[in-house]
Amino acid sequence: MERIVMISSLQIEPVVRAALLEDFGRGGDITSEATIPATTRAKAAIVARERGVVAGLEVARAAFTLVEPGLEFAPLVADGAAVEAGMEIARVTGEARAILTAERTALNFISHLSGIASATSQIAQEIAHTSTQVCCTRKTTPGLRALEKYAVRAGGGINHRFGLDDAVLIKDNHIAVAGGVKPALEAARSRVGHLVKIEVEVDTLPQLREVMEVGADAVLLDNMDPATLRAAVDLVAGRAITEASGRISTGQARVIAECGVDLISSGWITHSAPILDIGLDVQISGPDQ
Repeated sequence: MERIVMISSLQIEPVVRAALLEDFGRGGDITSEATIPATTRAKAAIVARERGVVAGLEVARAAFTLVEPGLEFAPLVADGAAVEAGMEIARVTGEARAILTAERTALNFISHLSGIASATSQIAQEIAHTSTQVCCTRKTTPGLRALEKYAVRAGGGINHRFGLDDAVLIKDNHIAVAGGVKPALEAARSRVGHLVKIEVEVDTLPQLREVMEVGADAVLLDNMDPATLRAAVDLVAGRAITEASGRISTGQARVIAECGVDLISSGWITHSAPILDIGLDVQISGPDQ
C-alpha cells in the first residue's frame, strides 16, 4: 500500500478532547473511581472482533493520553492494515482507572474510523482490476470530516473536497438558479482564479455536451445507468476527469468502474459504513509496584 498521508495531531486533539469532555460530564468516571484503587495498574489489549481494515490508532492514543499522559500506548499494526478477528492491534499500559475512563471514547473513534476504512477497502478491492479510484464526499459527520477523510485514505480511497472553498462544484441546484449549465459554467470561469478547479454535475448526455462546449476540469455523472455512463465517457474522451456518483456502495461499484470512469464517489463510505467491532480486553492488573 502507498504511504497514507497522516492526519495532524493539531486536528486530532480538539475533536478527542471534546468527546472526552462529553463523556466526563460533571463528575468524571465515578464508576472507576469507586471500584478501582488509585494505585492499580493494568495492561490492556485493543482487539479486532472481526475482519477489516484499521484506521484511527493515533486518535485512540490521543484519547488515552489526554486522560493520563503517563499511559503507554503501543500500536501493533499500522493504519491501513488488514486484520482478522481476534487480532491484537494495540496495547495500553498504565493507571487502570485512566485506561477504563478513556476506553469508550477511544473505541468509539477507532471502531468508527476502521469501519470507514473497511468499507472503502471493500469498494477499492471490487474495482482493483480497473483504473477507477473510489473517493469520498462531503457527506461526513459534523466535526469529524478530517478524521473520516483520513480513514478513507487508510482504506485505499482518495479524498474529494474538504470544504466549499476547495474547488467549484456546480450542482443541479446551482444550474437551476443560474439558468442552465452554460450560464453557470461561464459565470464560474469568469469569477475564479486559474488555480481553482471547476467540476459540473450533469444528469443527461445533452447537459454533458453543453459542459464540453465550454470546458470543465471534471464532470460529475450523477445517477446514470451503465449504458449512459459508457456513452458519457466516450463523449468526454479524456478531456475532463469523469466521476460517477449516486447511491454507490459495495456490490455496485464493479459495474460502474467497468464503464471507464476515472472516479467513483460514494457518500456511503462515510455516512453509512458500519463500525468495525473492536474491543478492549484487560490482560493483567495489580497494585503499583
